[in-house]
Order: sequence, then structure tokens, then C-alpha cells
Amino acid sequence: MKQHIYIDTSVIGGCEDEEFSEWSIQLLEEFRKGLRVAVISNLTRRELEGAPESVKKILLTLPDINVENVFLKEEAETLARNYIDDGVVSVKNIADAQHIAIASVERVDILVSWNFQHIVNIDRIHAFNSVNLKLGYPLLEIRSPREVIHEKEI
Repeated sequence: MKQHIYIDTSVIGGCEDEEFSEWSIQLLEEFRKGLRVAVISNLTRRELEGAPESVKKILLTLPDINVENVFLKEEAETLARNYIDDGVVSVKNIADAQHIAIASVERVDILVSWNFQHIVNIDRIHAFNSVNLKLGYPLLEIRSPREVIHEKEI
């Protein structure tokens, strides 16, 4: 079974960032080849509206068959509010909480992000998962693209 990997906006933008491009590009190539399924939310698509055209076009390179579209529904909005109420992130970082909530509600295999301050952060990962367990959601694996790409053995 192919892994379903939720990608946030930072992963797409990372394709054009010198520091992150190598791994973002490799992960997107794995989606193109059908090795994994890219889970993309309407929240991610909305955040990309303000991005440069070259970044917006990156999603168009993914075959529809290897993309699962998901949406910020009421259940995810409620879960995101629970993260905020429990102090995992502040209300000004609601979008970060919503990304985690969508991925949790959709029960993806992994969420990937380059947001080390509010998402890919061991203390926050534990806190997000604490709320998830308390509310009956599974643990969510949260990693950077570098940690999940299939590196070729030398």
C-alpha cells in the first residue's frame, strides 16, 4: 500500500528554496512516479494563491492519480481549536494547527513540512499527538521531507 503523505505549503515552496529544494524536489518526484500519494488540502491550495507563479505551477506537475484532495471540514476545525485551547500553538498560528488537524482527521500516514518552529518540532509533535490521543485520533507522524524521501543507496 502506498503511503499517503500530507504536504503543507512549505514543502511546495521548498522546491525553489536553496536550503530545501533538493529534498522537496525528490519528494515531489516520488509522487510523480506514483511511489507515494500526495495529500493536498484546500488550505494548502489557498495559501499558495499568494505565491509566485513558478511555485503555483509545481502542483500542476503532479498526476491527478497520485494526488488525494482533502478539505478543512468542521471536524478538523474543531480539532485545530483543541490544539490552540491546549496551548500547542497560539491562535495566530491557526493555519499550522489546521494543517495538523486535517492530516489527523484524514488519517494520513505522514505529514511533511519545513516549518520547524510550529510543526516539525519534537515538543509540538508530542503535544499535537497528546491532543489527538485524548480525543480518539491516531498518532500523526510528522517529519521533514528530508526524513521521508527514499534515498538511493551508494
